Amino acid sequence: MLSSKPKFYVKLAQLTFEYHLNLSSSMADVEACSSRDSLENGDGCSLVLELTEDYPLFHKKKKLLNDKGFGVKEQIHLQSLMCPDSISNSLETMLRIGRIIHLDEVELYFGEFDTQMGFYSPRNELETLNSILARVNTLLSRQMHKKMNVWQGLQAAIILKIQEFGNQIKEGARIDKNYTCEKEKCLVQWGESNGVKTKLEIAYVGGAGRGAVAMEDLRVGDIALEIPVSIILSEDLVHKSDMYNVLGKIEGMSSETMLLLWSMKEKHNCGSKFKNYFDSLPKEFHTGLSFGVDAIMALEGTLLLEEIMQAKEHLRTQYDELFPRLCNDYPDIFPPKFYTWEQFLWACELFYSNSMKIIFADGKLRTCLIPIAGFLNHSKSFLIKFWHLPSNYEQSELNPHIVHYGRVDSATNSLKFPLSRPCNIGEQCCLSYGNFSTSHLITFYGFSPQGDNRYDVIPIDIDVGQADCFEDCPMSNWTTHMVRGTWLSKNHNIFYYGLPSPLLDYLRRVRNPMQYEKTFQQPDLEIELEVLEDLQSTFSSMMEILGDTDFGDGENTSWDVKLALEFKDLQRRIISSILTSCSAGRSLVESELSRVMSKD
Repeated sequence: MLSSKPKFYVKLAQLTFEYHLNLSSSMADVEACSSRDSLENGDGCSLVLELTEDYPLFHKKKKLLNDKGFGVKEQIHLQSLMCPDSISNSLETMLRIGRIIHLDEVELYFGEFDTQMGFYSPRNELETLNSILARVNTLLSRQMHKKMNVWQGLQAAIILKIQEFGNQIKEGARIDKNYTCEKEKCLVQWGESNGVKTKLEIAYVGGAGRGAVAMEDLRVGDIALEIPVSIILSEDLVHKSDMYNVLGKIEGMSSETMLLLWSMKEKHNCGSKFKNYFDSLPKEFHTGLSFGVDAIMALEGTLLLEEIMQAKEHLRTQYDELFPRLCNDYPDIFPPKFYTWEQFLWACELFYSNSMKIIFADGKLRTCLIPIAGFLNHSKSFLIKFWHLPSNYEQSELNPHIVHYGRVDSATNSLKFPLSRPCNIGEQCCLSYGNFSTSHLITFYGFSPQGDNRYDVIPIDIDVGQADCFEDCPMSNWTTHMVRGTWLSKNHNIFYYGLPSPLLDYLRRVRNPMQYEKTFQQPDLEIELEVLEDLQSTFSSMMEILGDTDFGDGENTSWDVKLALEFKDLQRRIISSILTSCSAGRSLVESELSRVMSKD
């Protein structure tokens, strides 16, 4: 007996959204190796890879590992260098395991392994290669192993793979010579006088604004930028100020908010140690939080509108809870002219777009402002050309040079930014702000990334009454479902259509809880049509709400309206692809259904 039709509700275009002032950078922490991580014997040595229960999405990754013939803990053997294929075969096994361990939620949900490229995504591949390389580097640094030559051979093989991957991406930065970057150069000089080490120069990059460009060819593992802790702006500065005596007594006051309020006053301090840093900051950040009325109106019908309105409402509530009360009670500590709503919003944009979460030597995670590091832009999408594949296979992907930058080096008491892939001289050196949707990047960073963004998903709620739990169905145990542009999918065949399998399987089970396999039997094909028709109906309504394409007023269009129209066009394109896939899918199913019924 079929269940009633589900009802779809579109949610914010973001899987998780928290309102606090440390939403900034990606932070990857490589765990130290223990003696149990590697073993040596007469024939060679081995490396242990383990998916521990504290990994995100542990149970789903465990099942995927099991499906591929692996357990949650695997020992990969490496023979001596006398066996030419040993290193490459062992590394391939490590990659097969590591790719699954490092899948994020979106990658795992859409779950497509690109058979032509040989991996899930460039992000996942680089993350996996660098995580294994970090393990090997740690083992080599101890210099306690008899099989050093084997570990060195594995290290060389990993670096070669990363370099080959990076060679697919070559693009020099387009420097605008009309912009001198004087304030930025003053900041770098101040930083170097305080212990900063850099292989990057600050320049105005066409299409990106201020950016950091490599002054020499940089290899995997090279430190592009090193910042001493002494010039990092953290909560410790607040603790040393008179402001802490007031803020420390306010219940629920976070360290991030304290640092934000401190910075609002410190930027006006002519004698501040950080004057060069504050002078280098823009007067306006141009994020979604500063959208004007015209831009907000242009966003009607989009998910970005709801995200911006909720964010501004939250910030306004937070501001009203603090001011003007603090200014009235402590005017010497909180001068009213420094704490207007406009200046508070500016400071929020500064922290959202420039702060980074850093683990200090004491093990504590702190949200910080890091001079000079703020010039490192988010990776743009590069057109990667895989020349060894048929037809010069191409794919547009985000490919940052710097991925791991979240821990202070206790030996040097500095924060280092090592390269995860090569960066050639004259090339803009980029990092990853995180795996964010375009709506998030516009709201908090003020830009729309070029090319495809795999994290541009539209999460949906499905109201199916009591029939919403199938513990025995591994594909239906997702608590959130989502869709994205179906052009990103490689499988548009019947039962797939370029749409995510977890969503389709869930909707099938809603109608027939006993269905476990996809079959060409008439009842199952009729369910298939119902699923596609419901999806098509839901997204047709969304498309109607978005309305027709609006190209604005050309050169006279303001920056915020341009961003709003770009996002609206993106959402329209995603929904259009879903509708096209549903329509094509229905044709496939109807054709197959006609064939089956003609036999009967």
